[in-house]
Amino acid sequence: MSLLRAASTISALTLLSRITGLIRENITASIFGASALTDAFFVAFRLPNLLRRLFAEGAFSQAFVPILAESRTHAERDGGDPHAALAATRALVDRVATVLFWSLVAVSILGVLASPALVWLIASGLRAEPAAFAAAVTMTRWMFPYILFISMVALAAGILNTWRNFAIPAFTPVLLNLSFIGAALGLARRFDPPVYALAVGVVLGGIAQLAIQIPALARIGMLPRIGLNLRQALADPRTRRLLELMGPAVLAVSVAQISLLINTQIASHLAAGSVSWLSYADRLMEFPTALLGVALGTVLLPSLSRARAAGDHDEYSALLDWGLRLCVVLALPCMVGLAAMAEPLTALLFHYGRFGAHDVEMTRLAVSGYAIGLIGLIAIKVLAPGFYARQDIRTPVKIAIFVLVVTQLLNLLTVPWLAHTGLTVSISIGALANAGLLMAGLRRRGAWQPSPGWTKFLAQTIAASTAMGVALVAIVPRFDWTAMQAAPFARIGLVLGLVAGGALLYLLVLLALGVRASHFMRRARGEPTAR
Repeated sequence: MSLLRAASTISALTLLSRITGLIRENITASIFGASALTDAFFVAFRLPNLLRRLFAEGAFSQAFVPILAESRTHAERDGGDPHAALAATRALVDRVATVLFWSLVAVSILGVLASPALVWLIASGLRAEPAAFAAAVTMTRWMFPYILFISMVALAAGILNTWRNFAIPAFTPVLLNLSFIGAALGLARRFDPPVYALAVGVVLGGIAQLAIQIPALARIGMLPRIGLNLRQALADPRTRRLLELMGPAVLAVSVAQISLLINTQIASHLAAGSVSWLSYADRLMEFPTALLGVALGTVLLPSLSRARAAGDHDEYSALLDWGLRLCVVLALPCMVGLAAMAEPLTALLFHYGRFGAHDVEMTRLAVSGYAIGLIGLIAIKVLAPGFYARQDIRTPVKIAIFVLVVTQLLNLLTVPWLAHTGLTVSISIGALANAGLLMAGLRRRGAWQPSPGWTKFLAQTIAASTAMGVALVAIVPRFDWTAMQAAPFARIGLVLGLVAGGALLYLLVLLALGVRASHFMRRARGEPTAR
């Protein structure tokens, strides 16, 4: 399978996920607005999301996919009975699933019991609103089991991606968004306060995401069997190796999440609604980050792991180079476009119901701060797998710790000056520093050798992005985007027209400068055949 085609498939399904995610946030903003109670929900949802990134998409996936790819590659390369090779890989999956499942059952129980302390730890400012603090504690207890479901989803996704079945894992977030939407529209009137309905939607979404993976795993003969003998599962040296790798991986992901928690704590002491403004801006930022960064990272990690296991150093470097070029050509115009279009996009997506003009302005400022570091946030998704596939997680940990310190020092300067927007500016600068240090580390190790023509390519991309940015900056201020709430269809058409027009201008300038889509086509060597 062409890697560009695989990435395009993931991006298309991620686009569907982000569209439904934006609809979800639009409905949330319209029904619940930006208040102390919505702050309470976002705080409560942040806790299981933090653990999801620690145990699921973060540390677990980074450690598990390279080991699974290595196991499969060695089994195929060593020859012998293919059924025996498949059985050996399946045994690894069963043992890892057993350890993951029972560990997360324990974590979920502890989380439910410790919810009041956890909410206070990440958002003590909510204590000023006792009703909001109590709601955050209740919703945290309801949502904590979500971590169990979503971590098993991550296990399934790691298996399916290693078998180059990218579609179903990329589609599963859509189910969470649909559960959110259904709960907000259908259950809000059944709860007091109504925001509790969103917590129910989260749990139902986790169950749905796990359920859809089961048939796909059964088709490739890799449906995990969870055992009761935890000691036997831990006796497998590959399982112990996974846990050894997860240690620094947990620390690496923890650093980023600690930064997020500190920012939430700071925001909870700012103006009411600050946590919500940041959460809505996060949703808008996650659109390009997931569409580009997650798609590239998902495709690259199993391909890099396989190249590493096969000792193909040229292919390893070529994969990283391809990922970085695609990152630049797609992320740079998104960064410029998001900065120029922050107000119209925020107004289009959220300016309904209880989400007023002041909320639009505050969210716009946060989006503008995030836009500064967008290319860094996406580049990290390409560069970090370059270390994970080599089973080197310690280096990203060291970089992440340094970036955490830098980010929080910047907060001391930016928050008194820019309030909640200062938090997003600090994150952006930290992301750029993180990406730069990861890139330098891969160069020093010889893992990535830039292919010829990078200087010309950067000049072409910057010129095309600049042309698009100048055009958007000249047009966007001519309209009062909040006043256009009275003409919603005109606002929708105008915003979409500007997005399409900006993208078309960018592509035309790229073509005029000699950049072609064929430059980004490539196929991974030695890719596994479908089973």
